[in-house]
Amino acid sequence: MRRYLHTSDGVRIDSVYDPGRAVYENGGSPARDLVFVIAHGFTGDADRPHVRRIAAGLARRGAVVTFSFRGHGASGGRSTVGDREVLDLAAAVDWARSLGHTRVVTVGFSMGGSVVLRHAALHRGVDAVVSVSSPARWYYRGTAPMRRLHWLVLRPAGRLVGRYGLRTRIHHRDWDPVPLSPVEAVPRIAPAPLLVVHGDSDGYFPVDHPRMLAEAAGDHGEIWLEPGMGHAEHATGEDLLRRIADWAVDKAG
Repeated sequence: MRRYLHTSDGVRIDSVYDPGRAVYENGGSPARDLVFVIAHGFTGDADRPHVRRIAAGLARRGAVVTFSFRGHGASGGRSTVGDREVLDLAAAVDWARSLGHTRVVTVGFSMGGSVVLRHAALHRGVDAVVSVSSPARWYYRGTAPMRRLHWLVLRPAGRLVGRYGLRTRIHHRDWDPVPLSPVEAVPRIAPAPLLVVHGDSDGYFPVDHPRMLAEAAGDHGEIWLEPGMGHAEHATGEDLLRRIADWAVDKAG
C-alpha cells in the first residue's frame, strides 16, 4: 500500500506499507503488531533496490513501513541532510501506529541512522531503535567520502550533481540553529532500548563514532562492531538483517 503523508511542516512524504509475512512467536500467536519503520541513507529513497532489499529482509519478522525523506525520490521539499528529516520519520511512525501496530521499531542507515536517534530523543514513542552506520557528531570531514559529501551539500555545483545525478534535491540554506547532534540525542532515548551497528571497515565514519554513541547510551545501549562491514544498507548482509530483526523482536517487548 502506497500513501502520501504530510509532515507537521507541510512536506509531502512518499511512503509504502508492507504488512509482512505471518510471523509466529514462541506462544504461537501472530506477531503482526510489530512494525519496522526504515529510514534510508542520504541519496536513497523508498524505491531504491538496496532499500527494498532491507525492507524484504525485515518483512520476514513483521510489517514494514518505508518512505522517502524530503528531497528524495517522489517526496516533496528539499533535503536538510538530517535536520528536519526527523519530521518525516515522525509522520511515518504515526502512520504505522494508525495502521494498528502496537510495537514500533525504527531502523536507520547513515543519515537515517542519525535521524532515528534524534527522533527517539525528541518525539519518543518508539519501542526500540536500531542505528546503522550513523555519525556521532556533525561536520565530520575526516574521510574522503565525507569530504565529497560536504562538497555535494555545500556547493552550488554539488547540489546540481545531487539533483540531476543522484535524484536528491538539497536545500541551499545552512542549519540555523544547528540541530541536536546524534551523540547528544542518545542519552534522551532511554528507556527505549538502542542498538548501534557499525562496520569496522566503514569508509565514511571510523569506529570512534559508534563507540561514542554506545558510551552515551549507557545501560540502554548495545553496540555491534561488525568485522569487515562497510557502510549502511549496501554493506548490510542477510545474516546481519536477520540478527537485527531478532534483536528488535526481543527488545520491543
